[in-house]
Amino acid sequence: MMTCQDLAARIEQCQPEADPREVARLCLLMTGTVDPLDQLEQKAVFDEAWRRSGLMLESITDQYTAVTEELEKLAESDSESFDMEQVWVLLRAIKVQSQILEVYAGYPALDV
Repeated sequence: MMTCQDLAARIEQCQPEADPREVARLCLLMTGTVDPLDQLEQKAVFDEAWRRSGLMLESITDQYTAVTEELEKLAESDSESFDMEQVWVLLRAIKVQSQILEVYAGYPALDV
């Protein structure tokens, strides 16, 4: 039976420079792609989950970076004179954050 420690050890073999938080993130992402978890003991299943998790992590990082940049620009503006475009920026940020939460925690994204 695959345990979290077993999975973390395999991830550390694949990415020895990863810090413990990164290993934990990858464990969470990989366990979300396979059911039952014991399938991760198979090399082909592990490799596919590793590939998918890496792509998801890249995608999440890109989305988070884009949202952060938009919100930083918005924070520099005068909140008393928000226009509709700025409101849409906030709504998109909420949607992206919801999607990121969905990937990490498995909760459905908000429909904004």
